Amino acid sequence: MAQQLLSDRIETTIISNLFFNEDFTRKALPFIKPEYFSNSDERILYGEIEKFVENYKNLPTKDTILIELNGRKDLTEEQLKNIKHIIASASEEETDLQWLFDTTEKWCKDRAVHNAVLSGIKILDNKDQKQTPEAIPGILADALAVSFDNHIGHDYIEDAQARFDWYHTKEKRYKFDLDYFNRITKGGVPSKTLNIALAGTGVGKSLFMCHVASSFLTQGLNVLYVTLEMAEERIAERIDANLFDVTIDDLHSMPKQLYDTKLDKLNSKTKGKLIIKEYPTASAHSGHFRALLNELALKKSFKPDVVFIDYLNICASARFKGGNISSYFYIKAIAEELRGLAVEFDLPIFSATQTTRTGYVSTDIGLEDTSESFGLPATADFMFALMSNEELEALGQMKVKQLKNRYNDPAMNRAFIIGVDRAKMRLYDVENNAQNIVDANQTQTKENYPTPDQAYDKFSDFKL
Repeated sequence: MAQQLLSDRIETTIISNLFFNEDFTRKALPFIKPEYFSNSDERILYGEIEKFVENYKNLPTKDTILIELNGRKDLTEEQLKNIKHIIASASEEETDLQWLFDTTEKWCKDRAVHNAVLSGIKILDNKDQKQTPEAIPGILADALAVSFDNHIGHDYIEDAQARFDWYHTKEKRYKFDLDYFNRITKGGVPSKTLNIALAGTGVGKSLFMCHVASSFLTQGLNVLYVTLEMAEERIAERIDANLFDVTIDDLHSMPKQLYDTKLDKLNSKTKGKLIIKEYPTASAHSGHFRALLNELALKKSFKPDVVFIDYLNICASARFKGGNISSYFYIKAIAEELRGLAVEFDLPIFSATQTTRTGYVSTDIGLEDTSESFGLPATADFMFALMSNEELEALGQMKVKQLKNRYNDPAMNRAFIIGVDRAKMRLYDVENNAQNIVDANQTQTKENYPTPDQAYDKFSDFKL
């Protein structure tokens, strides 16, 4: 009872200051929602105040709000009477502005959490058919994240020094062991990004991700690999073949002593760790991945530098049931959730998506070939197609085409060739003369990256 009286008093104070305190209104109004008010009449009143400020960019007077309310046909006489009483009670009081901000922020957070709990109960009771129980952690997380943003924007003149310093700060990047991928990303992918490979069935989505995961591991990075398609053992098998420089067939006939020797040598050369986690197809979403990341940090003191999710189309959405929403919005929602996860944990995420074609015989895949994944480019930071045909397969090569690139001009090396060794699950740079299928109108970069012959051979230390 006392708690309710306190909340009512805070809500009354907020309403009064929305009439008389311009500084408070301009800062607090964007963060206050009508549903935060426990009293339905105050919700109606707040909605009118919010609408007035939005339309006229000024504080309302009591009279202007009364006129607006009297013009409404959806209110009962009892509601009008109660709202008029609230307006009449609003008065201008001297209040410490910072205290008012802090108190209102806490009230917003408390009300958001309260409403989130009620929403969760509604979902569990099957009274909300649009969301699954798996959405509840996300709803609570959003409520707990409610806060007043103190940053009001970048002042072009006053913040010039900070901007200059930012220009000359080297952003941390996670480098590939493939020359052209480093060229088009300006030296690797940064944190808080979503990077997506598009390919047809059997072309090499998982091969690409296993290879890059192996590469990052050899750089001493911690890697988390989430698989929703293949078993954990199958992913580990591919990475073994990649790092040990042997075929998958040879792995199965390798003596235990030789296997242990190779593994020990790998372990001595890298400080990184690799965790592979399997989920059933279409069963896991960003909420499960968030819980996994937190559990790994708690139980194993493991914080990944890079996360791989194999692959996006067979993830679930934390917000929607697949049957209640179009595939376009469903896949886009998954991508948004994964990118949000990348931002939350300050790391890059790699994933993949399926092309509409088989892709195996096509060497000109475009965004139109993303099928239900057409919404992905709007969310992804970096998106590229992996393509092959019989001719390229015979040469042990694969074509890569940029589809979306926030790191660099995608016209720079729009298409290029990389080598592929499917038996050993490895990718590699090819000779420059193999770059003979690039787009006629693309621009070649001139960055000072090492040639393939100069590049460090990550496998040399592991060969026996």
